This record gives sequence, structure tokens and C-alpha cells, in this order.
Amino acid sequence: MSKATVATAKEAVNAGSPSVRDRVLDTAAELFYQEGVRAVGVDLVVERSGVAKTSLYRHFATKDELVAAVLERDDVNYWDAWDRIAKRHKNAPGDELKAHLQWIARDIATPKYRGCPFLNVATEFPAPDHPARVVSVRHKVELRRRLSALVKQIGIARPDSLASQIALLVDGAYVYGQLTREAAQPLVPAALALISAAENAG
Repeated sequence: MSKATVATAKEAVNAGSPSVRDRVLDTAAELFYQEGVRAVGVDLVVERSGVAKTSLYRHFATKDELVAAVLERDDVNYWDAWDRIAKRHKNAPGDELKAHLQWIARDIATPKYRGCPFLNVATEFPAPDHPARVVSVRHKVELRRRLSALVKQIGIARPDSLASQIALLVDGAYVYGQLTREAAQPLVPAALALISAAENAG
């Protein structure tokens, strides 16, 4: 029996479990995040997910397309979590911003944290037109846009400037958090200090 036949049989057994596409995305997301995208080949994703290679390629024509799809799903999940926090702090932009920063700090402090997936992939793929880098850049632009909107609601005179500073703090914590979990600790007080200084200057 060929490997493809065995994998197809496994898919049939797992008919009640997540779809083939979701299994591939789940497996690829974990492997890419823990090992790095370039270190993980399609064959390993096939082996760990238990799907046939032909099935994988029916959903993702190339590895680059798979990487981009993983990040697209990460992007959706990130903003879903953000929106849930925003809903709990409606009409209280200062509290909302603090809650977002606390959530980010908690994520960085978790044992399995290995950096921001968007920054990780952008580092591995410097070409501006790489599909995964495009998703990463779009995600970071959206982060800054949302921060700017919150800062503006707080009443800061130059919201774009402060939003850029807070985004720099967030991404710095994301990167440094790969080296030490303590990187998350100063994130919230540092951002609040920036906001306080901007309010006093305004």
C-alpha cells in the first residue's frame, strides 16, 4: 500500500474530525511557529497531519500559499480576541487600551510563547511581495490603526505619533519575549507612562 493510500485511509477514519484543510492548517501553524517556516517541509506537515500530499495540494497549491493561509487565520483569531476585549470596555478607550496591553503581556508570558508569528515570518521572508509577508505587514498596519483610534478617543492631541510609539513597545516586547518572559512586565506601565506624558503635554 502506498503512502498516499495510507494517508487517504487515515482521512477516512478521521471523517468526523476537523476538515482536511483545518487539520493541515492546525499542523502547519504549530510546526511553523515552533520550528520556523523554512525549517518545515510540506512532507513533515503531511506526516504530522495524517493527510495525503495530494489532499494538501488540493487546498494549498504551494507552501507559500499555506504559510499565508496560516497567517490569515492567525490574523482573524487575533482581531476576534481584540474585539472581545473591546466589547467589554465599550465607551472606555483608556480601559480598553490597557486591557489590550495586558492581554498581549499575558500571551508573551506563556510557556509556549515563541514570538509574534507575523514578525517571525516577516523576518524569514524579506521580499515585500511574498504573500505571507503581505499578510504580516497588513496585520501590523491594522494594529497601528486600531491603537491610533483608541488614542484619539482618549483625547491625545497627536494620536498617530503616540500610536506609533505604543506599537513600537508592543513589537519590542513581542521580539524580546522570545529571550525572556520578563519582557512582558514593563509593557503595560511603559505604555501608560507614554499616554500620561502625552496627556500632560497636550
